[in-house]
Amino acid sequence: MSFIETVPTDEATGQTAALYAEHLADKGYLPNYVRLFSFRPAAYVGWRQLVGAIRAGMDPRRYELATLAAARALKSTYCAAEHALVLREGFYDAERLREIVSAHASAGLAAVDVAIMDFADKVARDAPSVGPDDVDRLRRVGLTDAEIFDVALAASARCFFSTVLRAMGVEPDARTLLALEPPLREALTVTR
Repeated sequence: MSFIETVPTDEATGQTAALYAEHLADKGYLPNYVRLFSFRPAAYVGWRQLVGAIRAGMDPRRYELATLAAARALKSTYCAAEHALVLREGFYDAERLREIVSAHASAGLAAVDVAIMDFADKVARDAPSVGPDDVDRLRRVGLTDAEIFDVALAASARCFFSTVLRAMGVEPDARTLLALEPPLREALTVTR
């Protein structure tokens, strides 16, 4: 599950027990990322508040596309699979999403969505290389400065979460992977 031992369910107390109970009630299982934060549940709660504030200002589909692009840039199978599942359940069929994951620029997305994914990828992969031309490209496809900032926030927040999961060796949840069609699951899987 991870490189470190986490708090077992039957030993959880306080905020960790509450976090475990919430996810068990909501999902029917305890995701590996929740187990990881068992030592610092306040950090996870803070993360959820940050993501909630970012998502509140964004179109949900665009948030997921930006997050997926950032997760892929960070080589996070866990986060890419989780957000691909959201996109598949709410926005795209499996084949179309596989095309987006494999080559978003040629997957028939609107120019604004391609630009969002390119920008999120660049922010996650090499933020110091982002320059005025990158921002101008987003303006040219119709995003406001506030919307551009939202994409930067979404990609940057994903950097934190994906990096923590990768650094601690957290494996994707089997339930998520099994919920994805095999060709899509294959396209999302990144090995160490």
